[in-house]
Amino acid sequence: MSPLGLILVSSALLAGLCTAGPQPLKVTTIKEEPYAMSKGSELEGFCIDMLSAISNKLGFKYDVHLVKDGRYGKTDDSGNWNGMIGEVVRGEADIAVAPLTLTAQREAVVDMSKPFMQTGLSFIMRKDLGSDDSQFLSLLKLFSTEMWMGVLVAYLLTSICIFLVSRISPCEWEQPEKDNNSFTLSHSFWYTVGALTLQGAGPHPKALSGRVITSIWWIFSLVLLACYFANLSLWLHSDNQQLSIKTFEDLANQNVIEYGTIKDSSSFNFFKNSNNPTYHRIYEHIKEAQSYSLNAAEGFRRAQKGNYAFIGESVSLDLAVARYCNLTRAPEIIGMRGYSIAAPLGSPLIKNLSVAILRLSESGELDYFRSKWWASSCVAKDSKGAPLKPASLKGVFLLLAFGLGLGIFLALMELAAKSRKVANSEQKSCCSVMSAELSQRFRGGEVATPESSEKNKA
Repeated sequence: MSPLGLILVSSALLAGLCTAGPQPLKVTTIKEEPYAMSKGSELEGFCIDMLSAISNKLGFKYDVHLVKDGRYGKTDDSGNWNGMIGEVVRGEADIAVAPLTLTAQREAVVDMSKPFMQTGLSFIMRKDLGSDDSQFLSLLKLFSTEMWMGVLVAYLLTSICIFLVSRISPCEWEQPEKDNNSFTLSHSFWYTVGALTLQGAGPHPKALSGRVITSIWWIFSLVLLACYFANLSLWLHSDNQQLSIKTFEDLANQNVIEYGTIKDSSSFNFFKNSNNPTYHRIYEHIKEAQSYSLNAAEGFRRAQKGNYAFIGESVSLDLAVARYCNLTRAPEIIGMRGYSIAAPLGSPLIKNLSVAILRLSESGELDYFRSKWWASSCVAKDSKGAPLKPASLKGVFLLLAFGLGLGIFLALMELAAKSRKVANSEQKSCCSVMSAELSQRFRGGEVATPESSEKNKA
């Protein structure tokens, strides 16, 4: 068909498009998950939803058919185009709506719209391949740094408070000038550790104040250990380990994991035509090892089975990761490119299609279609517990603080009760007796008792 004929045909199509005439557009697509998939006698998927949204905005009707040879489009040995690009070039289709990569070679024979999706090259591999086993301190990462600091402060304060109430309370140490207090500072620290590891270390406090503090500390320890072991269980059952192979350079610099891509695909040609030494080294390795995959599905299967990294376009790899929970995609994306709609050269349809795509992008509809068809079935299974922070257990910390304060208060009340009895019997002020008691308990001073007073008089 001559260029003038193409222009006339495109003008007629545009007139029908603007007037919503009876002539529907002939749309070619290819069956590929999740862009276009069979649902009974109809098609569904990302591209089908996008085509429907574009037709509603521009007001045209369309008929969708699958490309006859099941190809995207490239030149054969005689220089003719096959696939969807060939159908558009030959006039068998008005537009091609599919994940068609926008390339210079295709742009030379068809017009392509603004990209409706951005993609690039990355690679997927099994999660347990290339894992970094040097993280021997991973058990410490189950709690955040703030959480560990909070536990340390809680441990120190509780141990000191147990020591204080054992010194203050007369029920724990009734005669400080004669008895030896079993709760020294070192014993208090050891008792708290014993409770934290669920190993009770005796002797146990006898006074109500000491029992209040130790009971609260036991509750705090049980909740803390329960949260830690819950995070530990998630960590042990999660294969989402940090990959040591994160970039294409890492992939090229190792010889343990095999890697490859689809032969003669745009991904393969990217490495073949690249001047980057690392990328060209990847091409040479794939060519020498013949580590090709016939299609993306085979690449996904090989990556699932074991020692293989499949290189492909990131959006397709994201779909594989969403479907197969034992796969993960490398964070690096190179060779950014876009997916576009193709139309005949000189077609005025392209301008309207590009505007419609931009409007769908600005309104968030394309993002909605992406989240709809790329929904992951692995979120609940692969969720890895994040490091626990103090805010998550603030109620338990507040309970511990309340218990410590209550224990100190009860110990002071017990000492005050004893001091009041001594003050009444010796006719002294309660404050002076209580001060002498505290001095005796913490400084080793002599307490004024009835017996000591009689000895001094004698």
